Amino acid sequence: MPMKTTASALRTLDIATKAIDAVRSEIGDGKLGERLAAAARLIRDASGRLIVVGVGKSGHIGRKLAATFASTGTPAYFVHAGEASHGDLGMIDREDVVLALSWSGETTELADILTYAKRFNVPLIALTSGAQSTLARNADVALVLPKVQEACPNGLAPTTSTLLQLAIGDALAIALLEEKGFSAIDFRVFHPGGKLGAQLTFVRDLMHEGDRMPLLSTGAPMTDALMEMTSRGFGVVGITDPAGDLVGVITDGDLRRHMSMEILSLPVDEVMSRAPKTIAPDVIAGEALESMQAQQISVLFVVENGKPVGIIHVLDMLRAGVA
Repeated sequence: MPMKTTASALRTLDIATKAIDAVRSEIGDGKLGERLAAAARLIRDASGRLIVVGVGKSGHIGRKLAATFASTGTPAYFVHAGEASHGDLGMIDREDVVLALSWSGETTELADILTYAKRFNVPLIALTSGAQSTLARNADVALVLPKVQEACPNGLAPTTSTLLQLAIGDALAIALLEEKGFSAIDFRVFHPGGKLGAQLTFVRDLMHEGDRMPLLSTGAPMTDALMEMTSRGFGVVGITDPAGDLVGVITDGDLRRHMSMEILSLPVDEVMSRAPKTIAPDVIAGEALESMQAQQISVLFVVENGKPVGIIHVLDMLRAGVA
């Protein structure tokens, strides 16, 4: 049984891979690339929203795509094609653009939406495999996907077809995101919760400030440095010059490198590491964590205009759910 399951899974993935390759060819060499660009222009230039419609499995894909567009800077929502004829057509405005999903292009429930779009001159984008279908013929832009083999051995359950709808929809959403210059900071506005929200938190939101920072001035004795490292609990102490700029740090590694009977009689200047690694307060926490992991360090001083304004420990980010 396990071997049959593995063989089936690999066969499904092979079919999916061939389908994706077929779409790549259509975008690179055929008209699909031009039509994708035309669809992006329609959505970008609209003063209203993107209304994604569908029914059945195409409806499920459409609902996900509407969420993706909305979270990446393109105002969008999903209207179930079956509900549109019972009042939900009122959710579609003349300033909107409709993206209709139907693999065959002959989905009965879409008829009233097509009529409504024509009547009120609402631009319509079709996502279908039926080049000569009713949906494609009534669309301003028809994104015609290649007819591909379903992974279902009976050729009935939508599998590969829905994968292609999802792939093209995501490609369109990301193209619009890039055109608008939608940044991680913009993304944070729509994702304040969960792990994504934590990763998009700024360093300044998590850092320790003021008296919590382990700091000493140049010329201070190493006895003070050891007390500061121990009492603050960060295992590090920052060294500032008379102007208040951070000029060095002392870590456990520095202590080991200078270990001798005379270390306690030395000034911090002779033990500290100069040009310490720091981070700015407006860096996103997820980026800060990646930087710390890459440098194999657990603590960073947060510096603004050369002066320390905070300190952040990898545990602060773990507690906040960044990792």
